[in-house]
Amino acid sequence: MTTPFPFTAVVGQDDLRLALLLNAVSPAVGGVLVRGEKGTAKSTAVRALSALLPEVAVVPGCRFSCDPAAPDPGCPDGPHEPGAGTARPARMVELPVGASEDRLVGALDIERALAEGVKAFEPGLLADAHRGILYVDEVNLLHDHLVDLLLDAAAMGASYVEREGVSVRHAARFLLVGTMNPEEGELRPQLLDRFGLTVEVAASREPEQRVEVVRRRLAYEDDPAAFAARWADEEAAVRQRIVAARRLLPQVRLGDGALRQIAATCAAFEVDGMRADIVMARTATALAAWAGRTDVLAEDVRQAALLALPHRRRRNPFDAPGLDEDKLDQTLEEFSGEDDEDPDPGPDGPGGGGGEPAPDSGPQGGDTAARPEAGEGGEPQPSGAGEQSAARAAEPFRTRVLSVPGIGEGAAGRRSRARTEHGRTTGARRPQGALTKLHLAATVRAAAPHQRARGRSGPGLVVRRDDLRQATREGREGNLVLFVVDASGSMAARQRMSAVKGAVLSLLLDAYQRRDKVGLVTFRGTSAEVALPPTSSVDAAAARLESLPTGGRTPLAAGLLKAHDVLRVERLRDAARRPLVVVVTDGRATGGPEPVALAGRAARLFAAEGVASVVVDCESGPVRLGLAGQLAAELGGTAVTLDELRADSIAGLVKDVTRRAA
Repeated sequence: MTTPFPFTAVVGQDDLRLALLLNAVSPAVGGVLVRGEKGTAKSTAVRALSALLPEVAVVPGCRFSCDPAAPDPGCPDGPHEPGAGTARPARMVELPVGASEDRLVGALDIERALAEGVKAFEPGLLADAHRGILYVDEVNLLHDHLVDLLLDAAAMGASYVEREGVSVRHAARFLLVGTMNPEEGELRPQLLDRFGLTVEVAASREPEQRVEVVRRRLAYEDDPAAFAARWADEEAAVRQRIVAARRLLPQVRLGDGALRQIAATCAAFEVDGMRADIVMARTATALAAWAGRTDVLAEDVRQAALLALPHRRRRNPFDAPGLDEDKLDQTLEEFSGEDDEDPDPGPDGPGGGGGEPAPDSGPQGGDTAARPEAGEGGEPQPSGAGEQSAARAAEPFRTRVLSVPGIGEGAAGRRSRARTEHGRTTGARRPQGALTKLHLAATVRAAAPHQRARGRSGPGLVVRRDDLRQATREGREGNLVLFVVDASGSMAARQRMSAVKGAVLSLLLDAYQRRDKVGLVTFRGTSAEVALPPTSSVDAAAARLESLPTGGRTPLAAGLLKAHDVLRVERLRDAARRPLVVVVTDGRATGGPEPVALAGRAARLFAAEGVASVVVDCESGPVRLGLAGQLAAELGGTAVTLDELRADSIAGLVKDVTRRAA
C-alpha cells in the first residue's frame, strides 16, 4: 500500500487545510470544492486527509459499512442486529471522470432480476464511500448527470437505484471533496451551491516557501515511509484534535447575535436561497469546536463567510469568486451582538479557528479600471499604426438558440440533439459492450419466442444474454462553438465593435450554459491567429475578447482557413464533438489578390465537409451590400443580423439556424 504524503507536511495552503479539517469535524458542513491552478497540492492534501480520520466501526460482512451501534434498517445486506462490530480505517474513494452511472450508484443483475425476480445488487462507489471521503478530481469535467446523482446523494445521505421496477436504497453519507482547474471550465451555479465550502489555491510566490515545497517533496519521493515517520507526531496530534472537536461539537452554542450576523452577511452579499445561511452556521460552529470553544465568536462568522460565500455570490460565470472584505467587516460590525460572551480563544492549530484567514483575492469580475478608455465621441484611441485600442463590450443579452442539425453522439450538453445515456427513449438495439440501460419490452419480445425451446417449465422468463436489448435515448449534446471574429478596421468604424463584442459575449454566456467547448479565431491586417484554442473555459474566451484590438485590412480568407485548420486538429482529438462555426463579420474582404474569390473558396471547404455555420451580419448604415449573406451561402449556413440574434427579437428567426430548406 502506498504511503500517503502527510497532511501536516503540506506547506502553506492554510485555507485549504482548514476547510478540509472543518468537514472532518462536522461532515454536515457539506464538503469542499477546491479551485486552483495545476500543481498546487490540491489532490495531495485531499488524499492526506483520509489518514487523519478516526477509524469507523462496521458490521462484519456488510458491503454498505453499516454502523453496528445503529445499523441502517433498509440496508440491502440487512437486517442487522445491533451489537459489536469490527474497526477499519475510514476510506477515501476516488470517482474517475470517465466513470459510468452504474459504477457510481451500483448495478443490478438484469438477468437474475428478470428470470428469478430477485434484487441482485452490486454496490457502487457511493456505497464504498459511506462514512468516509468521496473525492472527485477535476469535478468540472464530470458529466452533468453524474454530478447530479452525486450531489443528490450527498444532500439526502442515501442513494436510490430505480431500474425497470426494481428499487434499491442504501445509506450514503460521506465527506464530498471536489478539485478543479477553472481554466478547464466551470461548474453550473446550482451545482456550485451544493458544495458547502470553497477555497481558491495558488502556488506561493515566496522563494523560501517554494524551496521548502520542493525539499519536502523530494524527501518524500526518496523514502515515503521514513518521511511519514518524521511527521507521525504532528499527524497524531491533529487526529486527536479532530476527535476532541467532534466530541465538543454538540456543546457549541450558536447565539442569536452570531445568527443575526450570519443572516445579515448573506443578505448583504445577495446570495440566493437559504443554503448559505445554514452552511455558514454549521461552519462557524465547527470553527468554534476546532478552536476548543463552546461559543461562536464574530471571528468564526467572518471566517465562515470567507469559506462559504465566494462561490455563491457570483452573478454570472465571468465574475471572479471572492468577497469584499471591507464590506464584510462593516456588516459584521453593524450587526455585532451583545448577548454572546467573549471567552478565551482555544488552542491554535493548522489553520486554527478564529485566526486571521489568508488574504482574499477580492472581487475581480467587475473591475474595469484597466480597460482602455474611449476618446471623444466614444471612438477608441489608436495605440499604434493601423491599430486601435480594444473597445468595451456592450451589455450582453439572451440569444436565440443556435444548434447543429441532425443527431450527434458527442459529450452530454444542452445544445444539439444527440444519442445519449439519458433522455427520452426512442428505440432499442443490441448492446455494444456492457448493458447500461435495459429496454424491458424489447428484451421480453426477443426472449418470448424461445421459451418452449429453452425448456421453460415455471413462471419465470428464461432470458439469455442474446435477448438483452439496450434502450436508445435521445438527449442533448455540447458542441464546439468556434468563433471567427473580424477585427479589421471596417468593423471598428461607426462604433460597431462594442456591439459586436457584446453579441459575442452573449453567445459565450449561452455556450457556458449549454456546456460547450469554445474557441476563438480573429483576423485583421494581413493574417489570422488563434486567440484561444478550443477549451471548456468560457471565462478565458471572454478575457481574450475583452482585450481584442482592431484595425487594418480584412483578410477574411485567412480567418476562414485558420478556423478550418483548428477544426481539423480538434476532430482528431475529439471526433464525436460536432462543431458550430460562428463567423462575426460584415462580409468585406480586402487585401491581397482577389480577396473576395479567395474567401469564397475557403468558405466552400466548410460547406463540402458539412460543417454547421452561421454568419452574424455586422453591417450597418442605410446602404447595405449584403456581403455577409453571400458568405453564409458559400458556407452552406445562414446569416443573422445583430438584432435577429436576440431571443426577444420580433423577427421570425428559426431556432436551428443551420437547417436548410428542403
